[in-house]
Amino acid sequence: MEENKRMELPLLAVVGPTASGKTGYAVAVARMGNGEIISGDSRQVYRGMDIGTGKDLGEYGEIRCHLLDVADAGEKYNLFQYLRDAGEAIADISARGKLTVLCGGSGLYVESVLKGLRLPPVPENPPLRASLAGKSLAELTDILAGMKTLHNTTDVDSCQRAIRAIEIEEYYLSHPDEAKDARQATPRRATIIGVDVDREVRRERISRRLDARLEEGMVDEVRRLLDSGVPPENLIYYGLEYKFVTEYLIGKTTYTEMRRLLEIAIHQFAKRQMTWFRGAERRGFHIHWLSGGLSREEFARQALEIYNDEQG
Repeated sequence: MEENKRMELPLLAVVGPTASGKTGYAVAVARMGNGEIISGDSRQVYRGMDIGTGKDLGEYGEIRCHLLDVADAGEKYNLFQYLRDAGEAIADISARGKLTVLCGGSGLYVESVLKGLRLPPVPENPPLRASLAGKSLAELTDILAGMKTLHNTTDVDSCQRAIRAIEIEEYYLSHPDEAKDARQATPRRATIIGVDVDREVRRERISRRLDARLEEGMVDEVRRLLDSGVPPENLIYYGLEYKFVTEYLIGKTTYTEMRRLLEIAIHQFAKRQMTWFRGAERRGFHIHWLSGGLSREEFARQALEIYNDEQG
């Protein structure tokens, strides 16, 4: 009964690809709607990873944002932990009479919250990991594809992620009751607002923002993490900025190669994000797309009007 009650707590989600301006829009929505924000970004949970993840801490002002800086860099904070912490944050925000604004571009995290998904904690399986250790990413992808339908590339963008995904599926095969619980969820009451940005505008913003982050000190940020004892492979696991800058710092690439490859990877990532959100619409989620050219105040006004119409 209590779980079903929690699923009934309404929230407003602001989603969109990287460089769409969704953080600023979410802050405007929270400010106008007496709300607080929950970050729906899988990497902003890590302390000391600020520039590369685009936390944009200066954007928030007096608006509180949950699920930033809740784990140490080098840890592997997972979906199970995120769903647990997000559920607690939603309940806390709602209990204080405030609007919950979920903001993010990590499709798996955002959609799992909206689904009301619950996951059992899956322990590591050392023998399985040892048996998979020498396999290529293509081989691991084939193994995982034989265990479940791959709706996206999130689980297979690195060998470490693919091995963890196989480990989870293997656990579910041997624990069918827990697997059933994980896949049966009561969707949350939610209004989803998407930030619609023209492809060419998005590409230009990505390139400009990458140069700005490099100038801001992103390489030094990654160097500090390495100097603090975070293993290079852990930073590479986080992907994108941390992967390519780490490879540059350990001598695998030149600075010029790093910047070029990273720019390509971010463009590809934005494309995958949009593919995920379009897929979410096919899976039954209604996303209200608002123009990324709107002022923050006008975006917030329209978003809250849609929210009030849907949630009554």
